[in-house]
Amino acid sequence: MLSKINLSLRPQTMPDNSPCPCLSGLFYTQCCAAVLSGQKKALTAEMLMRSRYSAYVAGDIAYLLATWHPSTRPPAIEAETIPDWCGLEILQTEQGQEDDDAGRVEFKATARSQHTTLTLHETSHFVKEAGQWLYVSGDLKEESLRADNPAGKVGRNCVCPCGSGKKFKKCCGL
Repeated sequence: MLSKINLSLRPQTMPDNSPCPCLSGLFYTQCCAAVLSGQKKALTAEMLMRSRYSAYVAGDIAYLLATWHPSTRPPAIEAETIPDWCGLEILQTEQGQEDDDAGRVEFKATARSQHTTLTLHETSHFVKEAGQWLYVSGDLKEESLRADNPAGKVGRNCVCPCGSGKKFKKCCGL
C-alpha cells in the first residue's frame, strides 16, 4: 500500500528516548516508531489510532495516507494544515481487537494555538482488511474543536488543559 503513496514527504525525526506522542507512557521506540516505520503492524484499532496520532505529530503524511481506507482517503494532506497536536486521551474502544474486522475508538486530542488550546473529540471508525487496520471515518462530538480558554490566555504556570497534569510551560506551552 505504501508504494501507491507519494513518499517524497519525509516526517520529522523524533529522538529515540523521547516519550511517545500518543501518551501511552512508553518511549517512542517502544510504542509507535516501529508501526510508523512499517517494521510492525498495528494489531488493534486503538494501536492504529495511536500511531496515526503520532504520525500527525511527526508530520508523517505518507503513513497517514497509507493507513486511510481508499474509499474515504483524500488525495493529499497539506502539511501546513496539520495543527500542533500536544495531547491524546483515549476515552473508549469498542471491538477493534486482533480478531475483529471493525472497531471504534473515541478520543480527545488537544492542539495548541498560540496561548490557547483546542480540543478535538471524535469517535473514529476502523476496518481491518487483508490483516491491516485502516481508518475509515470519524464522527465529531458536539463540543469538538472548542477553545479551552476562549476568554484569554493559558498561564505558563497553569495546569495544561491537554490533561497531562504538567504545567502548561512544560507541556503544550513549549
